[in-house]
Amino acid sequence: MDESIQNILGEAVEQGHVARVRGEPVAELPQDLYIPPDALEVFLETFEGPLDLLLYLIKRQNLDVLDIPIAEITRQYIQYVELMKDLKLELAAEYLVMAAVLAEIKSRMLLPRPKQEDGEEEDPRAELVRRLQEYERYKTAAEELEELPRVSRDLFPASAGVAERKVVKLEPQVSLRELLSALADVLRRAELFTHHEVAREALSVRERMSEVLSRLNSESFTEFTSLFRAEEGRLGVVVTFLAVLELIKEKLVDIVQAEAYAPIYLKTVSGSVES
Repeated sequence: MDESIQNILGEAVEQGHVARVRGEPVAELPQDLYIPPDALEVFLETFEGPLDLLLYLIKRQNLDVLDIPIAEITRQYIQYVELMKDLKLELAAEYLVMAAVLAEIKSRMLLPRPKQEDGEEEDPRAELVRRLQEYERYKTAAEELEELPRVSRDLFPASAGVAERKVVKLEPQVSLRELLSALADVLRRAELFTHHEVAREALSVRERMSEVLSRLNSESFTEFTSLFRAEEGRLGVVVTFLAVLELIKEKLVDIVQAEAYAPIYLKTVSGSVES
């Protein structure tokens, strides 16, 4: 056996192998079991194909891919194929095809080569060199992709269960400050109409209470600010506000607000108008 082939086989075994005894995988040799010599098979997984083997032989000897010594490489390749046959290893047909291609290229190198139109001779190794370069690019790209972090191998997504929480939204209480704030806003708008005021009429809080009640109902809400008429001026706004306060005090009107700083609404208490 050639020394270079022995080195190739030794490196392949060191990188890992799969052993099977009568079809069953074996991780380690049994201590009390006799194994017939023909029953042990070793599958080398070092080379993924004939191009991978050729690239290995070229790089191992620091050869230039563009100037392959085809005779020497063919000899080493054939020895490796014969070694695989002697060891009864599973040999793919691709290895035999490549051996035939190398033999053809070797024979063409020995024969006179036809000249092309530009006067240069065609190199029989050109197609093989192109395939080796393309395979090397894909192999390098695959190795770079393999080094990238991979989920479930290098990275593990973290997750945590969150208990379901029931949020109870409390409706804010309408305070006197909210009412005064709304009143201040109405007064500011009423100031815009003071220059149109010609004469003032005495306004009754009781009459305004009846007027407000007539504009409200128990089925729908009425916005607080819509009860005021800015053209009545400050006096009219104050009288309307006092009328609303009296209605709330006598529990004839309900006042609600969806959330803080939201519009204020009013509606009559059910049965208050009929009574």
